[in-house]
Amino acid sequence: MYNIISNASGTRTIDISDENLDVIERYSLFKNLVDSNGIVDDSVLEKLRLNVRALVESTNAQDKSLLDFCFDVLYHPNMKATALHYLLALYTHRVNP
Repeated sequence: MYNIISNASGTRTIDISDENLDVIERYSLFKNLVDSNGIVDDSVLEKLRLNVRALVESTNAQDKSLLDFCFDVLYHPNMKATALHYLLALYTHRVNP
């Protein structure tokens, strides 16, 4: 279990499990997500949400781990652009230690 910061002051966090990171890898959720400028902002978060929503609809909600990712991470009340930035860093570090 990992804990990522979700706001600039560091007072809010989100718990990220290995299963959540596996979902990101299995569905390549971060592939081509961030533009060439490298800035993670609210538009990038919205893009990720739309991509995942399309995946859920196309799989007819058959993959429980994808739904868990939605509830636990993507639509967590503390999920903001800052949290996505730290989630990207955690995922990158996990894939390329």
